[in-house]
Amino acid sequence: MSLQRFRIFAAIVESGSLTAAAEALGHSKAVVSFNLKQLEAELGVALLTRSTRRLQLTETGRRFYQDCLHVLRMAQAAMDDARRGHGGLQGTLSVSTTPEYGRRRVIPALAALSRLHPRLAVRLESSSRHADLISQQVDVAIRLGSLNDSSYRARLLEEFDIWPVASPGYLAQPGRQVESVDALARADWLAHSRLAVPLRWKLTGKDGKAMLDAGDAPRIVADTSGALLDFARQGCGVALLPDWQVKDDVAAGALARLLPDWAFPRQGVYAVYPDTRHLPEKVRAFIDFFADYLAARQGED
Repeated sequence: MSLQRFRIFAAIVESGSLTAAAEALGHSKAVVSFNLKQLEAELGVALLTRSTRRLQLTETGRRFYQDCLHVLRMAQAAMDDARRGHGGLQGTLSVSTTPEYGRRRVIPALAALSRLHPRLAVRLESSSRHADLISQQVDVAIRLGSLNDSSYRARLLEEFDIWPVASPGYLAQPGRQVESVDALARADWLAHSRLAVPLRWKLTGKDGKAMLDAGDAPRIVADTSGALLDFARQGCGVALLPDWQVKDDVAAGALARLLPDWAFPRQGVYAVYPDTRHLPEKVRAFIDFFADYLAARQGED
């Protein structure tokens, strides 16, 4: 019985279908289906029940899934322990992050870490979609915003502010001036696809607090903050973006920061990793290195 079949079974459970698991693992659907059948044959039990619409774990499958995760984590820890102490970090470190933050912070940090540990291979995935760490075999994800998934462990690395911004051209149109929270709520919003609707935030100002309710129909929805920034530059509406991403545009006059006396909730940058008893040395080393890297560059943006 191979660890690869354990990984495939875990991916099927977490992805919800054979097709999605195949895409996540880079295999064909036929390979995934074959390995599932072989695994069930070797165990002599059914792990999943199949219908035309969905897959569902059997009671045995539910218990076996938890055991699979434990075995996979222990196997990874054993390999890391075997490699430790032989010329620095070794193996492959898989990291996931967003394209924008990746270019600004993660890639320079990984490059510096790679120079210190030449026997450590790095695999970086840049996507605004949250990776499934187990099925996609990601060691650590660098995520921005607020965390909702309690099945992983997380470490806060830094915080940043988010600013509502719009182009001078947009604000020059009749009725588009934004001089109050109510006016901001009525603006044409450019929203990230990860944001829940209706769009609502609690604001803090010098004279108290306010609730911003921007409604449930953004004018434009995009799946990256870079796309929202481009739409804002083109005068399409108001985007809520990280301060480090828009400071240069605001300083140059290409964008205007709206209602600077009101603050949106601060956002975090987190290192997210599987909840395992034995954290791989390469993951621990990268998180510590990245935290130190960010601290050394605090205030640059």
